[in-house]
Amino acid sequence: MDSPSSTTRIAARSSMIDSIRGCGLSGMRIDKEDLRRKLSIPEYLRVAMSNAIRRKEGEPPADTCQSDVIVDGNGVQPPEAPMVVFINSRSGGRHGPELKERLQELMGKEQVFDLSEVKPHEFVQYGLACLEKLAELGDFCAKDTRQKMRIVVAGGDGTVGWVLGSVGELNKQGREPVPPVAIIPLGTGNDLSRSFGWGGSFPFAWKSAVKRTLQRASAGPICRLDSWHAVIQMPSGEVVDPPHSLKPTEDCALDQGLQIEGALPEKVNCYEGVFYNYFSIGMDAQVAYGFHHLRNEKPYLAQGPISNKLIYSGYSCTQGWFLTPCISDPNLRGLKNILRMHVKKVNCSEWEQVAVPKSVRAIVALNLHNYASGRNPWGNLSPEYLEKKGFVEAHADDGLLEIFGLKQGWHASFVMVELISAKHIAQVLQSLQSLFVHFQSKSASL
Repeated sequence: MDSPSSTTRIAARSSMIDSIRGCGLSGMRIDKEDLRRKLSIPEYLRVAMSNAIRRKEGEPPADTCQSDVIVDGNGVQPPEAPMVVFINSRSGGRHGPELKERLQELMGKEQVFDLSEVKPHEFVQYGLACLEKLAELGDFCAKDTRQKMRIVVAGGDGTVGWVLGSVGELNKQGREPVPPVAIIPLGTGNDLSRSFGWGGSFPFAWKSAVKRTLQRASAGPICRLDSWHAVIQMPSGEVVDPPHSLKPTEDCALDQGLQIEGALPEKVNCYEGVFYNYFSIGMDAQVAYGFHHLRNEKPYLAQGPISNKLIYSGYSCTQGWFLTPCISDPNLRGLKNILRMHVKKVNCSEWEQVAVPKSVRAIVALNLHNYASGRNPWGNLSPEYLEKKGFVEAHADDGLLEIFGLKQGWHASFVMVELISAKHIAQVLQSLQSLFVHFQSKSASL
């Protein structure tokens, strides 16, 4: 994860000042043409990658890329900081399309990918593969460009996670280095962006701020971020609409050292994916899922972060988040009745069952300091408390998840305004929650 700071110990919440700070005079001092020269990939390479993506020919053979080379790559000066941008043009309200045009002005048009047209895995599978093929054929410019490549994502947490998951496949395929990723926050919560100092909202004077962000992204130090592999099992026959981050899989065997109470379904559907910020079960997840579908069905309601937050808050009320005592179904009053949680704690190789507090209606496994638009529900814990609970200070690259609970709407509200901390449950290396949700760390440098 590319960051403007050399440390991952970022303050939990970015204030509005952080967004305004990027809009100042320092942003306007950056010369547009100098920045363009620094970022722009030579035209013959841009065209080659663009054509490879358009053709979708899998691993491109030598002649696929050679036919696109119109000049000798060894005679072309490679860019100082080659960069590509993925933009979710539907995010950020009315700013999405304008931002796309602005980014195309600041670098080659072929370097800006609209996610509605080009998916990040297509760029990895075809575009980067074409660049690598040219490098193998002796093109020094292509080799240097691939080595220095950086990525900027303009979107919310979901978009950033989608891109991180796609470029993370390069590690599995042995196609290193993995390009570091910077963020232009266009979403509602922007917790990944906040955690690495890229701001919590889209700036007011965004045209000059974009230049500043690209400048910082081109030379900023690289920070580490844990990625977590999640496996979900559910009875076969269930109708599901999985997000980009989840893919069907046949391999969903549980850890042999784990004893699960009760019988597993004979036939199950399995999905796997990667997450970087947090994973939740219960009312919190139900509200987020409902909001996601409402926004997809009625996009005219979601015109920007403020309207999104208002809709989200309203949806929380209609789902019974604040009316727990009035709910007749005891299974919906708390997760204890329907959830069993097993974890591997720090310095322990054995699975341990952790009791779910009776009053908890939402459980969150947190990888960052930030949650729900910059809140810090885990809190800033004293050394004495950490020692008493057997916890360590939380970081985004420590290979640990912080698991906490939210009781009901009023408790969650006090946590969100940071009057109190959430209900601390565990700090773990691995966790399995049945509902049969299994996730473990795949710590990566992104």
